[in-house]
Amino acid sequence: MYLFRLAMASLANRRFTAILTAFAIALSVCLLLAVERVRTEARASFASTISGTDLIVGARSGSVNLLLYSVFRIGNATNNIRWDSFEHFANSPKVKWAIPISLGDSHRGYRVMGTTEAYFEHYQYGHQQNLQLASGREFASDPFEVVLGAEVAEALHYKLGDKLVLAHGVAAISLVKHDDKPFTVVGILKRTGTPVDRTLHISLGGMEAIHIDWHNGVPAQGNGRISADQARNMDLTPQAITAFMLGLNSKIATFAVQREINEYRGEPMLAILPGVALQELWSLMGTAEKALFVVSLFVVLTGLIGMLTAILTSLNERRREMAILRSVGARPWHIATLLVLEAFALALFGVLAGLGLLYLGIALAQGYVQSTYGLYLPLAWPSKYEWTLLGGILIAALLMGSVPAWRAYRQSLADGLSIRL
Repeated sequence: MYLFRLAMASLANRRFTAILTAFAIALSVCLLLAVERVRTEARASFASTISGTDLIVGARSGSVNLLLYSVFRIGNATNNIRWDSFEHFANSPKVKWAIPISLGDSHRGYRVMGTTEAYFEHYQYGHQQNLQLASGREFASDPFEVVLGAEVAEALHYKLGDKLVLAHGVAAISLVKHDDKPFTVVGILKRTGTPVDRTLHISLGGMEAIHIDWHNGVPAQGNGRISADQARNMDLTPQAITAFMLGLNSKIATFAVQREINEYRGEPMLAILPGVALQELWSLMGTAEKALFVVSLFVVLTGLIGMLTAILTSLNERRREMAILRSVGARPWHIATLLVLEAFALALFGVLAGLGLLYLGIALAQGYVQSTYGLYLPLAWPSKYEWTLLGGILIAALLMGSVPAWRAYRQSLADGLSIRL
């Protein structure tokens, strides 16, 4: 115990250098834990981009492709699904709710999605969180109403009552626009940190209305064109949709319904479990995640090397101090233990300060990170894995502290008392 008190007194005597060294370790520890916390929560957040949905159904293709275009609005479907096929499964006694999705158009680089009121009622993200409106309302009976995601409204500076024109296709610049059928902004959703923020939501009737006078992918010309007022009075029931989401009455029936859809004779379709497909997609992006973690480990190593450098630099200046300790009865192993304890104390202070910086940062940025990126960072105790990382840092500090300890151990009493010119 007296050696530990002596180590603390020695650090206090060199407090400026000690504080800087501990602060460097604290920053590296904070970075390591922050990366690990963000890595863990990003994986959880990615997995909960969509929650509460039991099955996603689309044309038969790959599970990742279906997930990308139906949830992340990336890519396109290989084919559409007939409306009667959707109604067949939506009306099944095993199905609690169904959300149809129709994609294909865009607005200034943002995807447009046609759906129904069921989307705002049943779609969930994160920890079973429902969509909420920041202002306005959902689209109603008028087919030419649009509800914007938070990012779309913010980036394009739209507000309630503004008019906008959709473009055919999903390119950033489209030469074919639905100029004759403008939409009115009636609602803006709260930020979710998911692809919902980057989506314009219209009704299925609205999606049908803007294409009602199109034939084989080409708009009608002259007298064949149908105005917006004429379209409002027409039957706007869609003939086909891109995909649909299902919520079931019982989780036990999930695999039975999935098999029933995959074996449906009406047309080739694919039903996937969102959680399984999300994990499969995450595994494809795991390389970047691991690379970021390795970089943070090297930052911690750099901090510990800085501590080693500081102790080794001070060792030559403390030769006389070590010799005096030896002259009053301290044995070589006492000197070695003193230096190891100093290294351990610096690392311990750095770890504790790093934890403090981490929780301070989370407390200050938690709301912003969740609202902007949809990433929830809890103020929770370190996980078992994080404790293991911290323990590894302390062990590494002890090992590095043994280097100057060994050098001090080998110094003789006369070496410290002699004067070097």
